[in-house]
Amino acid sequence: MAYFEPTGPSTYRPTGHVSGAWDAEEQHIAPALGLLAHVVERHRDARRDDDLLPARLSYDIWGTVPMAEVETSVEVLRPGRTIELVEAVLRCAGRRVVTLRAWLMRTGDTAALEGTRFSPMPRPEDVPPWDPTTVWPGGFIASAEVRRIEHEPGRALVWARTDVPLLDGEDVSALARSAALLDIINGMSVRADPREVAFPNLDLTAHLLRHPEGDWLGFDATVSFGPAGIGVTSSVLHDVAGPLGTVSQVLTVRPS
Repeated sequence: MAYFEPTGPSTYRPTGHVSGAWDAEEQHIAPALGLLAHVVERHRDARRDDDLLPARLSYDIWGTVPMAEVETSVEVLRPGRTIELVEAVLRCAGRRVVTLRAWLMRTGDTAALEGTRFSPMPRPEDVPPWDPTTVWPGGFIASAEVRRIEHEPGRALVWARTDVPLLDGEDVSALARSAALLDIINGMSVRADPREVAFPNLDLTAHLLRHPEGDWLGFDATVSFGPAGIGVTSSVLHDVAGPLGTVSQVLTVRPS
């Protein structure tokens, strides 16, 4: 069973694997983020054949999403030969629930200039398994395989992957599969017990250096809470080839 089953050219039905961590009657937003990345790539491929890389994925989460059929749409906001800005929207029952703005960029050979100060992560096989269902309920969390080294609450090295396809009967790129895991990191090293403090994210922005490789997605993650009800989860992204980019999420911190 995949996360979503297509029900039309732009409509999709979530399966039980999508049920959320805060409320099992709502969708975990992570698979929807992968779905929007996929429809952006599919829209790009229908228009052009030069494989522009989605180098920034910036999502705004407008509200919760029930376990119901969703509809997607895509629009090119800023066309260009080498750079485009594309917007994809996810709606449920006519209500906008997630917006993705993606900068697509032409790639080129800059191997001679490649370099970063991001610290390497231990490989997945060198990190012990961890069961996230000990903290979180829901079908999405149960669908993920997680390995973790937790240094302290809110600070961890995490690898995650899933063998659940994003879409039933439709090929999906490694980038879209990775995008469907990005949102998992906010709950992988919590600063506070989620039964006592809610800290859902309102957005997610990923900047990528290249196409991801392999099934594993790594996070060198830090969770911070401020004094006024605002938090930030920030991570350096990795795959099996090394540092991949960064991801950040703003949190609304709500003690019960």
